[in-house]
Amino acid sequence: MKRLLLVLPLYLFTLLPLSAQSWASKAIKSLLTVKTFSADGTLLASSTGFFIGTDGEAVSSYAPFKGALRAVVIDAQGKEYPVEFMLGANETYDVAKFQVAARKTTPLAIAANATNGSSVWLLPYAVNKTPECVQGTVSSAEQFQEKYQYYTLSMTVEESQVSCPVLNQNGEVVGIIQPSAGDKKGTSYAISARYAADLKISGLSVNDPVMKQTQIPIALPDDTKEALLSLFLASSSMSESQYANMVERFILKFPNEADGYIYRARYQTSKGNFSSAEEDMQQAVRIGGAQDDVHYQYAELIYQKALYQSDKPFSAWTLDKAFSESQEAYRINPMSVYLQQQAQIRYAQRQYAEAYNLYDQLTRSDLRSADIFFAASQCKAQLNEPEQQLALLDSAVNQFSRPYVKTAAPYLFARAQALYNHEKYRPAVNDYNEYAELMGSQLGAPFYYQRELAELGGHLYQQALNDINKAIELDPTESMYYAEKASLQVRVGMHKDAIETARQLIQMSPDLSDGYLFLGLGQCLTNQKAEGVKNLNKAKEMGNEQAQSLIEKYAK
Repeated sequence: MKRLLLVLPLYLFTLLPLSAQSWASKAIKSLLTVKTFSADGTLLASSTGFFIGTDGEAVSSYAPFKGALRAVVIDAQGKEYPVEFMLGANETYDVAKFQVAARKTTPLAIAANATNGSSVWLLPYAVNKTPECVQGTVSSAEQFQEKYQYYTLSMTVEESQVSCPVLNQNGEVVGIIQPSAGDKKGTSYAISARYAADLKISGLSVNDPVMKQTQIPIALPDDTKEALLSLFLASSSMSESQYANMVERFILKFPNEADGYIYRARYQTSKGNFSSAEEDMQQAVRIGGAQDDVHYQYAELIYQKALYQSDKPFSAWTLDKAFSESQEAYRINPMSVYLQQQAQIRYAQRQYAEAYNLYDQLTRSDLRSADIFFAASQCKAQLNEPEQQLALLDSAVNQFSRPYVKTAAPYLFARAQALYNHEKYRPAVNDYNEYAELMGSQLGAPFYYQRELAELGGHLYQQALNDINKAIELDPTESMYYAEKASLQVRVGMHKDAIETARQLIQMSPDLSDGYLFLGLGQCLTNQKAEGVKNLNKAKEMGNEQAQSLIEKYAK
């Protein structure tokens, strides 16, 4: 009887650890070691992780992935698999979700939230053997994001056990050990395993600062629209090789989506692989879907190639072909944007009258805007119909009301230039003034020089002097501005000032004949004819065509 009493307490003492060991031998199959590597192949870091899905989905710490070019995992049987994609990450809680190139994996079951005072066990990684679990208790469970828990545990863990899973008595994973484990002896922390499992990729993830800290590819979202958003953002934010890889992955994942082939066709076009791009566009046409958009994209690809890669011939792609594709898009779905594309193509073909007729239609469509009137005005400029050009530019500006907003600035400037070109100088100056008021400090020396020319044509001499001085102030190394200033000073009778400006020009650009021309002219006009004619002759020797007539006038 006494012997029995001695055995019973020992049995009760070992009962609880044995319950943990009952599921540990199975749970170990879900654990893995994560190893990450830099671009030069050196090991960056390693951590523990575990599978949460049957198709290779796993979670671990995020920190090892920062700066990594690639990563591998080693499972509990010692088999190594590459990490294919990132499925989500959070730097604050130091968790990452990723896809491993292993199929038919054994996941840990995700538990509901643990309660205060409940017993938990840390399961460390081990190869081909059942590890010894570390028992602890949930001291507190703080809720965050409404449905997740951040746990404080009464448990002593080693630094090497960060990111190991914490399981309940049923062998379900409750949390993941956090890096702050060693802050206080006997106390550790864990983030909810449900939180890590719920991490997701969205269309915006390619621009997520956290995800951009690793070079391991980001998975495409399962939703087609979100995946297309990823492709769109990746085209301007990823390296060329990363983007090309994502396009290929999109096509593999969504083989019946025309957009994947359109994106690849654009990429192939940028590389000059026009035959491959043509094959992809033909495939996009065959797939179906939004066929009007496919034909529109086809036309746009050919049009852009004609504009920016015309030096690389590809006989199958002509502007007539682009126009035909755009017409087909309009036949399927008569949208104004397709007419606009046709107008742009005809303009590129120098068929200005037909382009104008299309733009004229668009002025009575839902696309009626300053930009449409401006485009129509350019057609009239090419047809040498200045009055109609100016009338259309008036319509462009009239799409805005006073006081003008900054979006009106380009159209005011375009009208000012057209007015100047047609010798309507004072109205041009008015538009330049409106433009300047909108642009403020963004104006550069070329603007003040251009307005000075208009002011000079309109006999606004003081304004012209102010503007040429401003141009020189903003760009004191441009010799053309000094020549213009000297010419203006001669014209308004500031002969001595013209001489000084001319000398500055000669000192700056001694090989430029204008300096000697205006120096000689200024001297002749201030009764220094002998010296002046000498400088005019020097200007003539340097090839200045105006010098001879001045020599004839002042050498008498």
